[in-house]
Amino acid sequence: MQGGAWDVRDAATLEETIPLLNGTKNLVFGLPVSAVLAQRLRLPTVEASEFSEMVRIQIEKTLPYSTEEVTTDFEVIEETEEGSVVSAVAVHNETLSELAAPLLSRGIIPSQVTVYAAQRAATHASAGRAFLIYPEADTLVCAISEEGKLGFTRSLDSADPGQLQRDLPQLALSAELQGIDTAFPVVLLDESLFELRETVQGLFVSRADLISVEAPPAATKLNLLPESWRQRRSDLARQAEWKKRLLWAGGVYAALLLLFAVYVFVLRLQVGRLDSRIANDEPKTAFVKKTEAKWKALSPAIDPHYYPIEVLLHLFESLPSADVQITQFNQSARQLSVDGEANTAALAYQFADKVKKNPELKSFQFEMAAPRILPNDHAQFRLEGKPR
Repeated sequence: MQGGAWDVRDAATLEETIPLLNGTKNLVFGLPVSAVLAQRLRLPTVEASEFSEMVRIQIEKTLPYSTEEVTTDFEVIEETEEGSVVSAVAVHNETLSELAAPLLSRGIIPSQVTVYAAQRAATHASAGRAFLIYPEADTLVCAISEEGKLGFTRSLDSADPGQLQRDLPQLALSAELQGIDTAFPVVLLDESLFELRETVQGLFVSRADLISVEAPPAATKLNLLPESWRQRRSDLARQAEWKKRLLWAGGVYAALLLLFAVYVFVLRLQVGRLDSRIANDEPKTAFVKKTEAKWKALSPAIDPHYYPIEVLLHLFESLPSADVQITQFNQSARQLSVDGEANTAALAYQFADKVKKNPELKSFQFEMAAPRILPNDHAQFRLEGKPR
């Protein structure tokens, strides 16, 4: 379908249609009449769920295959209290696989397998009764449509007008024996059989109208998709979904890797800028560090807080009582030490605590080991301080 219009193309074989599919997943496979068994059945009116079993039983009587070897489906043509008329179709699974081999070999599973005659009937004669004639491969298909459903089909070997005049009456008789009214209000002839139009009109009361290729054909309920194909199609759909998810996951992972690479690149740029700034500021930083070291070295000489006399004064101010005496004081550029003796160990600890809390001595960090108790029960202590 292109630009809202259907692009109808002719292909000699199914193999030639593969490139035209363009990867579509919703493929409807229309079978020729010669590949299926179509029957018009009259059954008792029952629940819709029981029709399938009844149709299967009736078709089993006419097929030389087991139930597992065929796929069947049906459409209800007419339903009354007395009974129901059903259009039943069956296909041999092996035959179907042979016809669809070009598709199956490429992993292409149709979403629906129907009958082309049913598609033509649903498209051109969706109501009432109609008689359709169209070519299919080397044969001529005659189909009777009832309410858009396939009621009767026959394949004729020749499209010769004389042969058609002999075959159509017999075909009509066969249809009447199945309970079909052959006074068709609508007769449809494929446009490729235009030369047979006069012959067909001579056999029917109604005028023969020409029909072209369906673009697109009407949807039909008939679906002869085997259960194994349904399962395979479901598996392929799951595989495609997982493949899609993996592709999305791979794309997300690649995007994350790309973002991470960009993030690392930006970090490297920022680190490079910082390194450049650090290198530019290195002379200034070295000057500041050198100046700071000089000031620290000179601080004992120029800062009053480091003057020995000032320090000693503040130490004496921190004595808790006359029971605590400083016996020795030493100070250098790196540290100072205070030796003393207190009447009790508690007084020694009290002295150390007051020294640590003295705001004038905050330039030093003081530590005191456990006092040594003398024979007279006095406590001998040593307080050491280091410049901060």
